[in-house]
Amino acid sequence: MPAVSPAEERATRTTGIRTTDYHTAGEPFRIVDPVAAGLPPLPGDTVAERRAALLVPGGDGTAPRPTPHDALRRLLVQEPRGHAGMYGGFVVPPDDDGAHLGVLFWHKDGWSTACGHGTMALGAWAVDSGLVAAPGDRDVQVRIDVPSGRVAATVHRAGGRTTGVTFRNVPARVTGRKVPVDTAFGTVEADLAYAGACYASVSARDLGLAVDREHLPQLVRAGREIRAALEGHPATRHPSGPLLSGVYGVILYEELPDTPKGPHQRNVTVFADGQIDRSPCGSGTSARLAILADEGRLAGGRELTHESVTGTVFTGRTVPGPPRQGAAPARDGSGPAEEGLVTEVTGTAHRTGEHRFTLDPDDTLGTGFLL
Repeated sequence: MPAVSPAEERATRTTGIRTTDYHTAGEPFRIVDPVAAGLPPLPGDTVAERRAALLVPGGDGTAPRPTPHDALRRLLVQEPRGHAGMYGGFVVPPDDDGAHLGVLFWHKDGWSTACGHGTMALGAWAVDSGLVAAPGDRDVQVRIDVPSGRVAATVHRAGGRTTGVTFRNVPARVTGRKVPVDTAFGTVEADLAYAGACYASVSARDLGLAVDREHLPQLVRAGREIRAALEGHPATRHPSGPLLSGVYGVILYEELPDTPKGPHQRNVTVFADGQIDRSPCGSGTSARLAILADEGRLAGGRELTHESVTGTVFTGRTVPGPPRQGAAPARDGSGPAEEGLVTEVTGTAHRTGEHRFTLDPDDTLGTGFLL
């Protein structure tokens, strides 16, 4: 194994890296202040610019460059301190004083543009830690700048405790319907929607699969194949350029009997390079809401009950909101289409621990490994 590099040693000094960990509906989120960890501030005036500084120029918008920040990401996400399903974020300054904080989201393969479950965890953390005051039992909104824009987490309080979080995403919109995709399971049709990141939705039944733990290996294989097959498709291109383009996650879903409030679905979201979301996926739920609204299934204030493969639940709805600035791409990616929908997703987030990680300069495993 390689020895610890100078960048890794600077990024992970033996005085310790402190983190606060949460889970949102079962999906982990590790919260870190990189400046407190000894790293210099990243260049850029916005969260999006700081993320761009962490990526290889001319790449696909996700490939990380070898920096001390990326070394710290790898230390915290890889074994033996993390695992392939770990997720987290670096707390950074917001774009302006209209938000309480900014965040750079990370996972095992790099830096993402959006993370609904992470936004919910950050909202709970901001209130639980006292960063944002929450007097009494009133709801309080935490505004957060993420690479795809400004989002909000409304933290619900009762009895002096956080009881839930509602995530309001950047506007979501459908960008492609019934796009044919060839897989080892046959040719299927994918619906694509942007909700801070691009998601492709495919019925698991069309793949001959069920959304359950028994079929996880096949679901992951299908998700990776679908993501690869859609690379470069016009419906995956964001008008602002490559940093927000490309399929981030594949949502493999199955229909369940409707509840009195509306549609009921179970999904597994396969994102990055074969990573499984343990929650129903916050941003992915926004994408599903855009598709269901397009189908007329959310009319009259109906809500989506969205289950994960682990059995946890988010509820989602579309809400009135300000129109999106600028034209969205048409469903074939060729021109303007409808403005995006404002969506809200509600779930729970709980603190799981506080940690102090170290890296011994003599540790030949360096920042770790992934299996």
